Amino acid sequence: MPECFKIKSLSSPEQGRSVRGIIRAVVPVFPLLWLLISSGSIRAEPFGFEPGDRISYIGNALADRKQHDGWLETYLHAAHPHHELVFRNFGFSGDQVHHRPRAHTGFGDADSHLSRAETTVIFAFFGYNESFDDPDLFANRLIEWIDHTLRQNYSGDGPPRIVLFSPIAHENLGDPSLPDGTDNNRRLAALTHAMANIAQEKDVTFVDLFHGTQALYRESDQPLTINGVHLSSEGNRRVGRFITQALLGGRPPADSAELEELRQTVLDKNWHYFNRYRASSGNDVWGGRSNLHGNYETLQQELKMLDVMTDNRDQRIWTLAQGSDIEVDDANVPPPIQVETNYRTGEDIVVDRQALAQAIEFGTLQDAKDVRILSGEEAIGRMQLAHGLKANLFACEQRFPEIANPVQLQVDTKGRIWVAAWPTYPKWEPLKEMNDALVILQDTTGDGVADESTVFAYINNPTGFEFWNDGVIVVSAPNIWFLRDTTGDDKADEKILLMTGIDSADTHHSANNLVYGPDGYIYYQRGVFHLHNVETPWAKSHESTQPGLYRLNPRTHRFAFHVGNTPNSHGISFDRWGYHFITDATSGSAFQVVLEDANELRFNTRRLLQHTVRPVPGNQVLSSAHLGERFENNFLIYNVIGFLGIKRYELRYDDDGHVTGHELDDLLISSDPNFRPTHGVVGADGALYVSDWHNPIIGHMQHNLRDPMRDHTHGRIYRITAEDNPLQEPVSIHGEPVDKLLDLLRHPVDGVRHRVRIELSARDTAEVISAAQEWLTRYNPSAEEHAHPMLEILWLHQQHNVTNKKLLQALLESPVGHARHAARRVAAFWSGQPTPRTEHDLDDHLTQTAEEALNLKIDLTELEVAEITIAAVVERMLFDVVEFKVKAGQPVSLTLVNPDFMPHNLLIVKPGTIENVAARAIDLGAEGFARHFVPDTGDVLHATRMLKQGEKQTLEFNAPAEAGDYPYVCTFPGHAQLMRGLMKVVESSPLLPPAPIPHSQ
Repeated sequence: MPECFKIKSLSSPEQGRSVRGIIRAVVPVFPLLWLLISSGSIRAEPFGFEPGDRISYIGNALADRKQHDGWLETYLHAAHPHHELVFRNFGFSGDQVHHRPRAHTGFGDADSHLSRAETTVIFAFFGYNESFDDPDLFANRLIEWIDHTLRQNYSGDGPPRIVLFSPIAHENLGDPSLPDGTDNNRRLAALTHAMANIAQEKDVTFVDLFHGTQALYRESDQPLTINGVHLSSEGNRRVGRFITQALLGGRPPADSAELEELRQTVLDKNWHYFNRYRASSGNDVWGGRSNLHGNYETLQQELKMLDVMTDNRDQRIWTLAQGSDIEVDDANVPPPIQVETNYRTGEDIVVDRQALAQAIEFGTLQDAKDVRILSGEEAIGRMQLAHGLKANLFACEQRFPEIANPVQLQVDTKGRIWVAAWPTYPKWEPLKEMNDALVILQDTTGDGVADESTVFAYINNPTGFEFWNDGVIVVSAPNIWFLRDTTGDDKADEKILLMTGIDSADTHHSANNLVYGPDGYIYYQRGVFHLHNVETPWAKSHESTQPGLYRLNPRTHRFAFHVGNTPNSHGISFDRWGYHFITDATSGSAFQVVLEDANELRFNTRRLLQHTVRPVPGNQVLSSAHLGERFENNFLIYNVIGFLGIKRYELRYDDDGHVTGHELDDLLISSDPNFRPTHGVVGADGALYVSDWHNPIIGHMQHNLRDPMRDHTHGRIYRITAEDNPLQEPVSIHGEPVDKLLDLLRHPVDGVRHRVRIELSARDTAEVISAAQEWLTRYNPSAEEHAHPMLEILWLHQQHNVTNKKLLQALLESPVGHARHAARRVAAFWSGQPTPRTEHDLDDHLTQTAEEALNLKIDLTELEVAEITIAAVVERMLFDVVEFKVKAGQPVSLTLVNPDFMPHNLLIVKPGTIENVAARAIDLGAEGFARHFVPDTGDVLHATRMLKQGEKQTLEFNAPAEAGDYPYVCTFPGHAQLMRGLMKVVESSPLLPPAPIPHSQ
């Protein structure tokens, strides 16, 4: 590697002005830069690390990603074995020097975190996202930030020393699916020059990574980035060595087994601090739900625990750097706060009342701490299936404890069932095992029961996964990873950070239900509370708080918002023609995703069906050669509260490409109160496999995140088959030649064709497209029976990012309407790939820390008419007025306003009847939607209808003649335990005449 210098002086002021862009910069002496600096006198001066320095990374994904590889920290520790350096990473994908958005203001600003870390040195990585904007504006903002930072005293020992890093260069990977970097590099070069100027003027150290990485790219025999702009692990290793040499003026320590052990300890430390700084479920740690059920106290204590655990790992890092070793000792970690459950029987507060009522009914719950969990076989006895279907237990926690809390299922190209298991839900707890995993289940004997299990990878919070390119794309918010087994032992040995910045502010609402669409995009949904900031090679970071459906193309690294869906978006499916369906968990609503504007590639939703249940964690279009014709192309909805089972709908299509679902008899319903069906897939045998989360409590915000009643050990997979039909014939997909795979695209079962697309995603594009075009010669565009296989080949071109305008035109003119509608969607994508738009839609109610509920108590007894407005507090499941006082017989005008995402009603009930009324509302089941969850009982005095977001309704009545405490409550399932208040009626003055009864509204 070339020698590096910190340039201190030039021979004349004139020369100083001419080369000010590199003055006082730590730069590698490459030919281009040597031409700039050779005319002046220089001397080498390494950056002076001091013993005990505390170095904080800040900046964009370049900083963010370094904590997941650990190379730079490892080299600097090894180079300073006795300095006992401390590194803390505050990098955040999408950050800019002036704009660092966070989902919750309670999270704290940059200065507060740098102060908590007692920062003495700042490693600042800015510029990539700013390069898409005005460079002069960036220069001014960088100057402002440096001036501000140099006025701070984070450590108590004076201002921090700043090391300013330029962006890396855009690597040309020679991939036609990715930009070559010409435009980006032109901007990045200019920005690097400006940064060098500013570093000279402000007397701060500057490291020119732009020109340095250009040289590294030329020298390397392998790519150093995954997409041109984000470093691979090997790229981070080489850049880590480059930075170390630049800062120290000498070569970094050689790689060795000892250095790798040091790096693994650095990664262990980084993992703990990542869970401290980027704590998942941040809405419960800092945001609007942190003050529910003691979450704030509980989770703030866990942050303290993680601080100590991080410090303990620093001790081992220092020891290893000095050539010795110690075991990490966490005996000094403060204990967690012990949480008492609020899951009660009797007259106490009732949480998850619907499950409790069923448990009491079936005798399965004697006490809050004595929940009877049925065995998997016993639970089948509580299931009622559609006529002709039967269920067997495919796998359960007794034999395979690693599948606890299954979230999503998939079938791989070998026909095996994969499970995303999430036993640490809702988030990993310090000092406990992190055993979330992707698990492979196999039935090697063909008896319909799993007999082998392999943990493919342990991955935190695996809320969704999908196969692609001979590997697995999996969410571990705020990141998305690509995992691959390169040795054939069914264990991931390659781990690539595919995308960062999707946010983890609420794991319950995180990116979920990953699906590889026929167009080659990976689709996921996510709900409210999140603020993502995703960097791509194509444009400035994509920033949004919008809940809904998103798409990521793993081949092109394009990322975009697809369509809105709120508040807790879960569930994605496609049918055989590519019609696209999504559901929302909280409301239970189901939608068809439709192309609204082809020119702008804008999509919208239309209601798919009239839903009768909620909440819905997943949906599915059923396709099987085994289950029978009456189940084919049924739309399935999985539901986990109240109705515990699977609803099904017939899909009907019109000539305009619109689809409507019509309810059929239920596919499955269970009377086991702990049955929580989360997802389903059709296996290679044609059976329907259903994951059962199996938990006494399912509600997220109704309980402390550490409520001891949350079950972390149970989970089942059930297999549903048709009693009198033969199983689906097995199809060999994995490793088959391209020609055979193309023939399988004619298979009638959707899941088979889906797995073929996945298998082909890993094959050479030139071979695939050449074979596909030869295969097309067998088909006639005018023949209706040829429309679907030709559409599959059109999609195959899309998946490999290769246009075929002739084939597209043929399908746009197809005699089959479904093929024409699908081709129009392809045409919209091919008409010009727009760069993802940057959204700055930071709604106040999402970005601000929620204040305490108003807890208003209002006395209205002096008014002629007691007029009052009560509102639902956004995302708090509370009324803003907890008590109002009126006189007996006084006219009352009560207006309920609902600004919340979730529906709410308000019922005023007789004293002492609130629990019974709430339970009776739950008992309405699916009928409750039509009746606004108002039970037919004399205990209800007055009631609004169920109000959606933005609606209001006024009730007018006379207060009861008898004094007393009259509760009011929202009876939407799961809300009654929190949404309560009191109408306090006091004796009326005997001197006043009785008030007239007003007209009801």
